[in-house]
Order: sequence, then structure tokens, then C-alpha cells
Amino acid sequence: MPYTPVNSYDADLKIWSGEPVEHYFDPHLSIGEIIFHEMRRHPKLIAQISATENTVLTRQELHNNSMKIASYMRSLGLLQSDVVGLIGRNTTHMPALAYACFFNGIAFHSLNISYDQSTIEKLFDITKPRLIFCDGDEFEKVRAATAALDVKIITMRNHSSDSISIDEVLATPIEEKFQPARLEQGNDQNLAILCSSGTTGTPKAVTITNSRHILAANNHLTTADIQYSHNTLDWISGLLTTVTSGVFSTTRIIADNAFDPVFALRIIEEYKVTWLIQPPSCMAMMVNSPEFETSDLSSLRYFVFGGSRAALEVQQAIRSRLSSDCLQFMYGFTELGALATYNCHFDEKPNSVGRLADGLKLKIVSEDGKSLGPGEMGEVCIKNNQHWAGYYGNQLESRQMRDPERWYHSGDLGYMDKDGFLYVMERKKDMLKYQNIMYYPHEIESVISEMPQVSEVCVFGVWSNIYGDEAAAVVVKKQGSDLKAQDVVEYVSTRTDSKYKQLNGGAIIVDDLMRSANGKTNRIANKNHYLHLKERS
Repeated sequence: MPYTPVNSYDADLKIWSGEPVEHYFDPHLSIGEIIFHEMRRHPKLIAQISATENTVLTRQELHNNSMKIASYMRSLGLLQSDVVGLIGRNTTHMPALAYACFFNGIAFHSLNISYDQSTIEKLFDITKPRLIFCDGDEFEKVRAATAALDVKIITMRNHSSDSISIDEVLATPIEEKFQPARLEQGNDQNLAILCSSGTTGTPKAVTITNSRHILAANNHLTTADIQYSHNTLDWISGLLTTVTSGVFSTTRIIADNAFDPVFALRIIEEYKVTWLIQPPSCMAMMVNSPEFETSDLSSLRYFVFGGSRAALEVQQAIRSRLSSDCLQFMYGFTELGALATYNCHFDEKPNSVGRLADGLKLKIVSEDGKSLGPGEMGEVCIKNNQHWAGYYGNQLESRQMRDPERWYHSGDLGYMDKDGFLYVMERKKDMLKYQNIMYYPHEIESVISEMPQVSEVCVFGVWSNIYGDEAAAVVVKKQGSDLKAQDVVEYVSTRTDSKYKQLNGGAIIVDDLMRSANGKTNRIANKNHYLHLKERS
């Protein structure tokens, strides 16, 4: 049978290729210019509905708000080389803020609201934003984290008396004869800066270019589509939803609450959502909800998920409630700035992340850099032939991520089958994801090691269909100590306010750690030992 999307394979070079990219817009226009002109084409259409703040904006109203925020930035003298910081939920004016940055050719650096003060300080010290937009909920944390920077802080909701409110910004008159800026570096210029984790566990600032690849596999969207994603702008999927809604003039449903499966099901049914993107954890939460079996999901035409694997049972449960076969597993990574593969053939290839998107090339390489053929497992490497500015302020790790031949090294181990479908088996490194927030075991190990009763510790991830990798620990206590596993769990909880850096998977006390032949701690062996002991208890 013919598989989609169309791919080809060069058996001599052992490289898989997607089809050439089709340009639906003038290739010289920036993302901001496209959105600016598309908003003017459909002024009366509903652009956005907030299901929590009960606001409705037409495209003309959203366009005007975007120009007001952009005009405010211009009045402060912000340059295209400057950065705007974001750390907030999907409030009414967050999309307008993103579009304002696009209109001005200024990249925003978006952080997750769950980051602690220390992480925020490190990240914003890299990009040094001139303005920061955050929710009042995080205002004090953000202000403390950026005390050393000369920065204005604007709140998007729950305003502090010490901050500038977004309403004050929206009182700015629109610049006369306002036009979006032409990018000084063309479409090689940064569109946004998101966050990832490095080999040391410290998040990195990942630049996303003004590439059309972010539109990949979404050219089918029209003004009749209703888009919904609960992900915020620090997720590549949140950025994708914001961009595609502006480019294709869809109606977007937003909400500024924490994800709630019952609430999400209600949104899909009430607003007749046609396009949905979710991480597997949210899928699992919806499936486990009592309301799932009675919810109407028939409006969905595109249900996309990615970021980690989803249990087949969860995928099958979702598919059983859909009116069409529209559930698609997509694979990509933040550095690529877009999806790399997507699977339109669940029945034939249920465990695959699919085939290559248009404009991309893929190869599988061994530890010694040799290209491998179908069925051989190695590191997944992808090329998009686009400019990438790298990790902001970190050229060393940029070169490790993308080699001189412009291949991205994903760090994921996988293989391609004979039909050109990619299977991602495991992570090459020890990086873990909890609700799509990346963290490393050693971050928690260093905290546990502070305990005077602890001799040694090994932390690893225990998989949860809802949350992803839940941190768990095996701990060797010092001789004569009466340390209990619960003492370790409670100590970690007092040392961080970040949910993803806690021992959500629990802890056990052992006599000694499992080690490799060379004497080093074996993380996989310790995890298996932990699971075995948990089963017996």
C-alpha cells in the first residue's frame, strides 16, 4: 500500500528524504509579516476564545492588540537584537504579545512557570531580556531572579502593585501607518528562544529560526478549523499552535488554568475542536477520566501527540472515541524548530513515530559515526538545510548538537524499517521528562547527597503514563543511621518547589548500589533492582 508522507531512500548513502517543501507564501516574508497580512484579510472572523477568562476576540481586535504591544516596544527603543522574556500561562493577551514580537522581529525567550528562581536567574542571565512579561502569580519570583538585570516587568494577570499591567501597555496608541518590520537578517533571524536541558542538566536557550518548517504538515488548516492546545509558549507545540493559528486564520481556544482532563473534554465538545495537540500525559489523564466514555470527540479531524511515548492502550482508547482515523504520533525536538516525522498509519505501524516530513533528511548513525541501513539501531540524525543560530550564548554545545555538515544529533536511539518508518527506542543520555519538563537524575542526587545520613544514591526515572518519568531513588545509608525512605522523599520535597524535581516515584534504602564491571554505578541495573523490590513489597 502507498504510505504517506512520500519518502525516498538512498541505499548508497543510507539517507532517507522527505518531499521538497511547497511554499504557500512568498518565501521572503517573515512569519510576522505573513500573520500581519493574514489578520487583515479576515478581520471579522473569531480569532480566539478564552474558556477560562471568558473573552472573545476577532482577528481585527487581536491584530490591534498585537500592534499596540508592538508599538509599546518600539516606544521603548527595542531593537531586533534585543530579547523579550515570557513566563506565563495562556491568558487572553499572550498570543497578541507573541505576534507583537513577530511584528517587530524581536525574539522572545519563553520559560515554564514551574521553574524555580535559580533556574529563571540562570536562563535570563543568558539572554538578558529588556522586557519580561509574566503572570502576577510569578512576579515576585521573577523580580528576585532578575534583580541584577535592567529590565521592566509587565504582568499578564493577577497584577502586582509594583508591576506594569498588560492593560497599561494596551493603552499605547498604535504607531501611525504601522507595518511589520523587515528582518535585518532575513528569515535566518531568530523567531523565538525556548528551553532545553544540557548534558549538565542546566537548561539551555534554544533558538528557533523564522523557518517555514514550523508549518510542516499543517497546510491543511483553514478558517473553518478550531484549534486547541493547553501547552504554553515555552513548549514547541505551544509555539506551533500560536504560529499556525495566525498564519491560517483559525479560531483558537485558550485557557489559563492547569490542565484538567474533564475541562479539556468539555472544551473539545463545546467548541467542536477540529485540531488538537497534546503530550501523552494529557491523553492518559483524559482516558482515565470517568467522563471520557460519554464525551463527544466527533468534531476532531486532527489529533496530534508527541514529546514522549504513549501507551498503546491509551492510543487505542482515544482512537475508539474518534469519528475518523486522525490520531497521529509526531516526533521532533526543540532544536529542529518543527516536527520531523509523523505517523498516519497506526494500524500497520502502531509503535512507529512515522515517516519524514517534507524538506527533511534522516540518517541513523553508529557510535563511530557510520551510517546504518534499515533495521539497524543507532542515533537518529536529521538535516533540514536551514540556518540555526544554536544555543544562545553557548557555541560549544551548539557544535555538539549540530555537526559541520548541518546534521542535528538528537541523542535518541532508533531505527528505520524497510518501509521508511522511524522507531525511537530510548534516549541516548540520561535525561528525563516529567510532564514534558526536562530534568536530570544528578540534580536530585546532589540534593539527597546533602543529607548527612546518606552514603550513596542513584536516581532514575520510573515511567508513568500520565506524568512521564517520575524520579525514584535507591539510597545507601551510612552505617548506624536509622534513615528511612520516607525521610529522603520528604527532604527532597523541602529543597525544591518544582514538582518535576521531587521523588514522585518514591525511594528505597539498600545495602549497596548496583555497579557495572568497571565499578561505576549502573543506573539501569539500580532501576531494575528498585522495580523488583517494589514488586515484592
